[in-house]
Amino acid sequence: MKRMLNDRARALLKALVERYIEDGQPVGSRALSKLSGLELSAATVRNVMADLEEMGFIASPHTSAGRVPTPRGYRFFVDSLLTIKPLGADTINQLEHQLHPAETPRLVSAASQLLSELTACAGIVRTPKRRSAGFRHVEFLRLSEKRILLILVSLEGDVQNRVIFTDQPYTAAHLSQAALYLNEHFAGHDFDGVRDTLARELQNLSQDIQALMKTALEVGSAALKQGQDDYVLYGESRLIAHHDVTGNIAQLRKLFDVFEQKTGLLQLLDMSERADGVQIFIGGESGLVPLDEFSVVTAPYEVDGQVVGTLGVVGPTRMAYERVIPIVDITAKLLSSALSQQ
Repeated sequence: MKRMLNDRARALLKALVERYIEDGQPVGSRALSKLSGLELSAATVRNVMADLEEMGFIASPHTSAGRVPTPRGYRFFVDSLLTIKPLGADTINQLEHQLHPAETPRLVSAASQLLSELTACAGIVRTPKRRSAGFRHVEFLRLSEKRILLILVSLEGDVQNRVIFTDQPYTAAHLSQAALYLNEHFAGHDFDGVRDTLARELQNLSQDIQALMKTALEVGSAALKQGQDDYVLYGESRLIAHHDVTGNIAQLRKLFDVFEQKTGLLQLLDMSERADGVQIFIGGESGLVPLDEFSVVTAPYEVDGQVVGTLGVVGPTRMAYERVIPIVDITAKLLSSALSQQ
């Protein structure tokens, strides 16, 4: 595609896309001649614009003599013409201040909120996949005769609480014995593997304790696996403020349906997880039909060198890519660092 455009056409396309991203108004040939810095006649600019339109890089709205970029034009701009702007010190300081080591849920929420606030788009962070469904520590708390609270701390430090309903009452001594056995013998192990081991090693414990521990392992394993196919979304209402989106309420409703149903975005985030660095999906490239009017910019994040999730922003195709891309990139790096220091 690069060979299709000479230097003059590339300069004019770059100027047109940058101006349109800045003010959202179709760009005419006279304005484009000034913006490009090229000493070209209006007639020459019109001819080049006609060529760009014929190749599908720009389009002419019915209500204006000016031109606007198409998704293909945005793609060429992002791949070949974009000049990334270094982030200011204030922006970097804000990210570093908010993304210091903390509990995983707080970090994920903070990253989503920061992405939205700094880009004026919707910020999205896929919740990190657990490296294993293992536990660091378990406790049992008697709530009533046949209701027990299972308190479990994952290997990543997340705390989960689940109520277990039992067929028989358990004393505080029973609960203490079961927790002590699990913590002494199996802390740091995967729940599924512990279940297999317990089936062979529980003969020296009473039947009552065996039943309690088996139930706890099933509930604990399910608790740690729950919520892995999810994401935190912040700032979707910001999309309404973009005037080139508000003109198409039907598309906006479809996008909000995508947010609610989750499946499509999760697939996109999964695909981004396997990629290297920042990925940009413009319009229909995302594979999500309702996102024709929108772009998604993503980057994977890691824990101890292992990719565990993806983050990014969803916004109109007319977004400031030169600013959004480095924000997504550095947010992924800072989130990786904070999670790895837990």
